[in-house]
Amino acid sequence: MTMTTDVKTIPLAFGRGVLKLDISEKNISSIIRPSELKIKEEGAFIIKKALENPIKSRRLSEIVNPDSKVAIIVSDVTRPTPTAKLLQPLLEELYLGGAKNENITIVFALGLHRLQTEEECRQLVGEEIFEKIRCIQHDRKRYRYLGETSFGTPVEVFEEVVDSDVIISTGTLEFHYYAGYGGGGKSILPGVSSEKSILSFHSFYSKLFEGDPLSGRADSPARKNIEEAAGIAGLDFILNVVLDSKKEIVAAVAGDLIEAHRKGTEYVDAMYKVPVEPADAVVVSCGGFPKDINLYQATKSLENATSAVKRGGSVILVAECAEGIGNKVYECWNRECRSPEDAVKRFKNCFEFGGHKAAIVGRAAKEFKLYLISKLPKAESEKAFFTPVKSVDEALEKVLSENPGAKIHVMPHGGCTLPVKR
Repeated sequence: MTMTTDVKTIPLAFGRGVLKLDISEKNISSIIRPSELKIKEEGAFIIKKALENPIKSRRLSEIVNPDSKVAIIVSDVTRPTPTAKLLQPLLEELYLGGAKNENITIVFALGLHRLQTEEECRQLVGEEIFEKIRCIQHDRKRYRYLGETSFGTPVEVFEEVVDSDVIISTGTLEFHYYAGYGGGGKSILPGVSSEKSILSFHSFYSKLFEGDPLSGRADSPARKNIEEAAGIAGLDFILNVVLDSKKEIVAAVAGDLIEAHRKGTEYVDAMYKVPVEPADAVVVSCGGFPKDINLYQATKSLENATSAVKRGGSVILVAECAEGIGNKVYECWNRECRSPEDAVKRFKNCFEFGGHKAAIVGRAAKEFKLYLISKLPKAESEKAFFTPVKSVDEALEKVLSENPGAKIHVMPHGGCTLPVKR
């Protein structure tokens, strides 16, 4: 691309590094950024304040006693939650109520994700806490059946969680393609549930797949299912944070699994819902690691970006995918589905967890031209319905060769920004 004085350079996160996009200002429709909340206080103070002022709940220090067995559910390595920062003030609040380290268990919510290495577990909670508090990973084969939600989802929860007197859930509040938002009771279902429960929970998505987008909707059927399951499991208290684009804590909510969660979604909406006019193309970065750890995670950014593009336009996805596709079933569907139509049709006829990602990309590929800048082998990208390109500039050249006057949105934080059509 010929460099002129009106070229703007925009950094885009790629794994733990950065790629640069050089784009002529005449082609920029807008840079879709979050309306960042100004950080007035340290993250630890924001969390402490939330814990001291829980929503529709007693304080944790009033809930626990010296004999309480406490389970603290925390996010796994695929989530950006700054767990170590949450745990210190949370533990101090528990100690106020007399809770003892030997009665506290930290549980990593894996859902159907891979087991973590010990090093990853240490990094997530911090060395000091890892040494003094028992830390275990969710085992979806060890569960107790507790009942069923009105959606027919069996509530089968990891026995270490069920056997606790007090269950606390931590996590990050952000948009979710199916549950509307992350956080709240999502650490119970799917976080620490049996494989059967998780597959039942996800199977509803095939019924809702071609309806209106569910991201950013607190009334999502999946969210209702989550909250019923968390209620049956006896989730006592949540502590959720909202992060800015630099992964710094800007807000925190604590207390009741529904009321506190809804308050948190107000912060997310104010920051991350951005009204836009659809453009000819969008360049979207997931926001770097861990949101682009694999293609499975990166598809969330793709889905967020599609509402910023006119039908028939282009989406350029910037996602490192250092751990490849990230799900065996998703890989299998990519191999077996010959076209985007195949993936969508197969998903509507037969839900298979992991296959839903092939269907999400397939649905997008039917409407838009999809480009991918990643570390995936060329063949893997193509099987996933993307046109692989070596650089953002190369993808941009392809778009502009077809339409030199194309108007293009740039989304540097696709994992958390949700364009909303004006």
